[in-house]
Order: sequence, then structure tokens, then C-alpha cells
Amino acid sequence: QVQLVESGGGLVQPGGSLRLSCAASGFTFSNFAMSWYRQAPGKQRALVAWITNTGGRTNYGDSVKGRFTISRDNAKNTVYLKMNSLKPDDTAVYYCGRGGNVDYWGQGTQVTVSA
Repeated sequence: QVQLVESGGGLVQPGGSLRLSCAASGFTFSNFAMSWYRQAPGKQRALVAWITNTGGRTNYGDSVKGRFTISRDNAKNTVYLKMNSLKPDDTAVYYCGRGGNVDYWGQGTQVTVSA
């Protein structure tokens, strides 16, 4: 069955960096685009970034452009989200999803940006 397992979240100070990972299994990873979304308390889940199946094209939410980078390693069935210059507004649960139109979600990983 499809499984997506996020890791790498935690507490970081404003201006700091984190790298999230999402390990995929149960499907042919290289056939699918992948997405990262986030959900802050009291807010709807929102797109952070997505990447095509080959990694040749990416897209980002306006609030993270220039600070976050999505990448993937098809040999390792893993998609990454490198987050730089983190702000308190980036505090959320971050979810990995299969596809641009997500049909499977991971369980999420908490990112907290606070001094």
C-alpha cells in the first residue's frame, strides 16, 4: 500500500534552516509528481511546493518563494524540502503528498519557528 513518511521537523529559531524528508513506498515513485503542503492552527492546508516526477520542474507558494527548495531523489524514493530563513509564520504541520492533485498524504511533521 502507498506509504509516505515525513521526518526532519522540529523547533528552530527565526532565520534558521531545516530540511524535511518524505520517504515513499508502495508505488513507482518516479512516475509521480510530489507535493509539500502545510497547515497552521486554525488555517486550511496550503500548498508549499511541488515537483514533477523527473524533478525537471518545480512550483512554490508565494510565501516561500526564494526561501524553500523542493527536490527529489528517485533512486531513494524520497522527496525533500529545504527551508531557509524560517519565520514564525512558517510554523505548521508539514505534509507530503503524492501527485500535484494529492491522492495520498503522509502523517505530517511539526515545524515550529520560535525564539
